[in-house]
Amino acid sequence: MSIGHRKEALRLEARIDRRCSDEKTIGFLAAEGFAGSEYDRFVEELVRYGISVLRGWMHSGFIFHLVAQRGFGLTPHERDLEELARDSDVREELATMTIARALPRFRLRALVEGGWTVDGGASLTTYFMGACLYDFPNEFRRHRAAREGFRRALQQQAELYEPAVGVLSPADQVVSELRVLEDLRNIPSIRMRTAVALTIDGYTQEEIRHVLEAPTVRAVEGLLHRWRAKAKLQEGGDRHE
Repeated sequence: MSIGHRKEALRLEARIDRRCSDEKTIGFLAAEGFAGSEYDRFVEELVRYGISVLRGWMHSGFIFHLVAQRGFGLTPHERDLEELARDSDVREELATMTIARALPRFRLRALVEGGWTVDGGASLTTYFMGACLYDFPNEFRRHRAAREGFRRALQQQAELYEPAVGVLSPADQVVSELRVLEDLRNIPSIRMRTAVALTIDGYTQEEIRHVLEAPTVRAVEGLLHRWRAKAKLQEGGDRHE
């Protein structure tokens, strides 16, 4: 047997071993009704793996090739590819939201209903990533629409801004308001900027959840928590300087 054939045989053996191991895992989790602490640990590992892979696919732009193979023509603009390559926060949010939407369907179809089988040719993780690729297009479209909507809103505020009456002088009031706009522009994530802007405007977290089409209020809380943490870190750095 040639070296090439031997390597291929070893890879095939490894894939079969992996699927057999997955089958044992599914059998154990099924006995527990796909619930409980062991299932939570299984999901935690799956989510960690999924986020890592999705982030890598987005960073390289390869994800658009994968979704196109499944019939989703997203036709990303050059600025979309640049943003995903540059902005780690955007990749993290898109990966997290994609997985949050893919998990319930994966649990039902692949696990509870037995859609995944050892003879299907794919490992559990590969099967799960395939499920994520069907949810990514909608999340990417939401992100792109939110980014464009927020850009237009900032432009409109800058063009139509009229300083409100307050304790500050008109000049100081303008500087203060423009500083808020500049701070918002400096938040790299579109979803985070939108959540912060709506919070400043007095929207409730439930209302923000609907605007962002987030799965839960906790997802909004997470966005705001990460923003506050980064703002405090930046503030501490400025004081130190």
